[in-house]
Order: sequence, then C-alpha cells, then structure tokens
Amino acid sequence: QVQLVESGGGLVQAGGSLRLSCSASGRTFSSASMGWFRQAPGKEREFVATLNWAGGSTYYADSVKGRFTISRDVAKNTVYLQMNSLKLEDTAVYYCRARHVAGAYDYWGQGTQVTVSS
Repeated sequence: QVQLVESGGGLVQAGGSLRLSCSASGRTFSSASMGWFRQAPGKEREFVATLNWAGGSTYYADSVKGRFTISRDVAKNTVYLQMNSLKLEDTAVYYCRARHVAGAYDYWGQGTQVTVSS
C-alpha cells in the first residue's frame, strides 16, 4: 500500500522558517515527480514546488521562489520543503504528491497544517 505521510507543519511567526517532510512508502518512486501543493481556506489547491525524483531538477511557483526549497533524501525515500521568510499568505494545508511522469499513478498525502501569524 502506497503511503505519503507529511509532517513538520505548525504555527510560526511571519519571517520564520519551517521544514516539511514527506515520507513515501509502498513502492519505488524512481519515475515520479514529487511535489508540494497547498490549499488555503476558501481557495483552490495550488502548486508550490516539484522535484524530479530521478534527476533532482526542481521547479517553483513564483510566489515561493527564493524562499522555499524542495529537496530529497533518496535513502530515506523522503522529500522535504524548507520554507524560509514565511508570510501570512503562506498559511495553508500543505500536501505532498507523487505522480508518475507518464501518468501511471498519482498519490497524495493527507496534508499538514502550516499557520503563519503576525
């Protein structure tokens, strides 16, 4: 059974930092794009960052570029999202996603809450 389990969310003041983790299990993800998405109250889920598991290439939403960094630990089958200089508008539930590059599968985690306070 494939599982993506996020952790690391919490309450932080504006300007602070958090690191989210997404632990993946149940299959190999060598052909996956691993991504982070977020959904704020009353808004649609939006893309934050993605990483190609095999090659490590990354891509970011303009709203987080320069502040967030996505990375992976191949040995631990874990993807991270380092979030620095957090803003109030970063408040959301953050979801991890593993999608096969050719569309063979698409998995989501349960989400972790990030709340940025003033």
